[in-house]
Amino acid sequence: MKRHRTSRATKSFESAVAAGRTGKYVLKLYVAGASDRSRRALARARHLCDVELSGKCVLEVIDVYQQPILAREGQIIATPTLVKEFPLPVRRFIGTLEKTTRMFIGLDLQTRGEIRP
Repeated sequence: MKRHRTSRATKSFESAVAAGRTGKYVLKLYVAGASDRSRRALARARHLCDVELSGKCVLEVIDVYQQPILAREGQIIATPTLVKEFPLPVRRFIGTLEKTTRMFIGLDLQTRGEIRP
C-alpha cells in the first residue's frame, strides 16, 4: 500500500487558506544559518508578528543551509528575505528588516486595524 505524500505547495496553500479564515498574515523568513544578520532579522520578524501585527501573523523560519530545496522553490536569491504569502499578492523584502517604514510599504502590511480583503 502506497502512502500519499502531501507536496510542499499543497501544505503552503492549506496554511494560507487556514490563515485566511482567521484573518492572519502568512510570513516566511529565509535566513542563512545563525549569522548576526539572520539573528537580527529573526528578532525583528518576531517583534513584527507579536507587537506590530498584534499576533495576527503566522511566521515560518527557513534556514537555507538546512533546507536548500525550500529556498529554491521560493526563488530566494539573498538572505535574509521576508516573504508575505497571504493575503495576496505575494511580496518580498530583503534585508535585516530594520527599516520599518520601507518594510511595511514593500510587503503591503497593515497594522492597527483590519487586514484588507
